[in-house]
Amino acid sequence: MTDGAAPLHQRSRTAHHLVLKPRNRWGRRDLVEVWRFRSLLGQFARRDITLRYRQTALGVVWVLLQPLIAAGIFAVVFGRVAGLSSNGVPYLVFSYAGLLGWTMFSTYLTKASGSLVGNAALLSKVYFPRIVLPLSVIAGTLLDFVVSLALMAVLLAATSTSPGYGLALLPLWVLLTLALSTGIGLLMASLAVRFRDVNYVLPVLVQFLLYASPVAYALDAVPQSLRPYFIANPLTGILEAFRWSLLNTGSLQGPYVLYSAGFALVTLVLGWAAFGRMERSFADII
Repeated sequence: MTDGAAPLHQRSRTAHHLVLKPRNRWGRRDLVEVWRFRSLLGQFARRDITLRYRQTALGVVWVLLQPLIAAGIFAVVFGRVAGLSSNGVPYLVFSYAGLLGWTMFSTYLTKASGSLVGNAALLSKVYFPRIVLPLSVIAGTLLDFVVSLALMAVLLAATSTSPGYGLALLPLWVLLTLALSTGIGLLMASLAVRFRDVNYVLPVLVQFLLYASPVAYALDAVPQSLRPYFIANPLTGILEAFRWSLLNTGSLQGPYVLYSAGFALVTLVLGWAAFGRMERSFADII
């Protein structure tokens, strides 16, 4: 060879490597990396929706029946037996409006908390941002909400109940609900990898929280001596805002909503950070 070049078999070949570095001590996630895996996020989201609607006998009807039956029970127990006020609207519609926000919160929290354990085999074999799994549940949760919201529109029309201008703020309450449930869901999903009891204890705690939140009753029905404890619940401001937007009853309690918004954002940041800190041990423990 006259050009001084090394033989082909002796030439070095350029190899491409993916270097995985540990997160910093605060566990901040690289959103750019999550964006790079957006197609995988979409695949997980489609799988979640498919399993949700295809592997049930009633399909989308079940999404409508669950909150509707619960609203009917609340209307009998709290409306007829307890005689609580529904601010001039039928108690069925009143309680269903509260259940819209609550169902979105509880559905996402329950599904996200088990998303890592439910995909244990995948976590131990393939690399991808683990946070993709709990985030993929958001799409199915929003779809359930839209389906339930359609029934809410039917109930409003059937009872001649007209929402006011506050309906324009409904997307904001949805975002706050998702922020709160995502923050808690990320933390619970991380803890469930190490402590499997989380998936057994969490549904019980969620059930307790249902009755400690103004879902089937208004905050005004709570005695003054107990009201500060209910206001400390970050769901209170959000659920009351849901009902205000959909039913045009009462007034928007700005301080309660601001507290709920601040609590939701702080919870989201802390949950995200905790997930990042514990993520490196998922594959070893699970």
